[in-house]
Amino acid sequence: MRRILIEKNRGFTLIELLVVMAVIGVLVSLLLPAVQQAREAARRSSCTNNLKQIGLALHNYHESHRVFPASYLADTLSSGRDPNTYDGPNGFAWGAMLLPALDQSPVSRQFDTRRPCWDAVNATAARTSLPVFLCPSATNSNGPIQVRNASGNLLATFGRSTYVANAGQEEPWGFLQADYYGIADGPMFRNSRIRAADVSDGLSTTVFIGEHSSILSSKTWVGVVPGAEVCANDPVMFPSTACDLGATLVNVHSGPAVGEIDPVTGFAPIHPPNSPLCHVCQMYAEHTGGANVLLGDGSVRFISEMIHQPTWAALSSRAKREVVGGY
Repeated sequence: MRRILIEKNRGFTLIELLVVMAVIGVLVSLLLPAVQQAREAARRSSCTNNLKQIGLALHNYHESHRVFPASYLADTLSSGRDPNTYDGPNGFAWGAMLLPALDQSPVSRQFDTRRPCWDAVNATAARTSLPVFLCPSATNSNGPIQVRNASGNLLATFGRSTYVANAGQEEPWGFLQADYYGIADGPMFRNSRIRAADVSDGLSTTVFIGEHSSILSSKTWVGVVPGAEVCANDPVMFPSTACDLGATLVNVHSGPAVGEIDPVTGFAPIHPPNSPLCHVCQMYAEHTGGANVLLGDGSVRFISEMIHQPTWAALSSRAKREVVGGY
């Protein structure tokens, strides 16, 4: 009887516990990737929905104003303009212009557009974080961004955006003291007034808005401040990225661009989404394999980072008569 009682009270041996723990570990390791994939799928779906809302807002704006919004507005003749870039007041960007069409009229009414977007009277509204401008897959996207000049002086604090407007193949901000019309070949750039009829390449094959993760550089939906500079948030992670001008707070381009032609080789790069060149003026997302873009017809497409580069350039221009095949 004593032997029977001892056997009944016998517990697990150390080896048995280790085996059970190993089995549980294997099961967790098999399950975790599936959970992560499901979470990323949900985040990517939310990101796509944001772009669809922005697409509807773009067309509502076009319906009301007969043009698509400019990437940002600037009085290039103002005494308060930047002497090099000609960026000036009021500086408000496409995101701010779309607020009423995005059910954000209360925020829109807080702005005094007679004053520059960086004016103190607009500071509270300008700091607002709006989920429609934030892709859930983007890291480092909490809170507003600090807009600074090349000396590091704080110029403004703006709400963050992980979506940017497409200026086309060319980077018009690379041409100092210039009117962007005649240089920019995309649908949205400084002071642009592009109509649907002006996109002769076709709205369904022209990129208007795309992703840009804060892991690379900070963007905003509010506007552009004269003298601002945009740099990589992690220069160690992105060592090939040079700082760029204030226009890239809201704009990117695809290349090839005249200002990027190598003087020795004559080569001008094209920047598809997630390009390893990692310029602050390119589209960049944290989705595996590419980025979401909003086309002019309001549809959202996922563009592979391995897309044929001339095809990406053709998708970025509005009226250059390139033939866009499958992508």
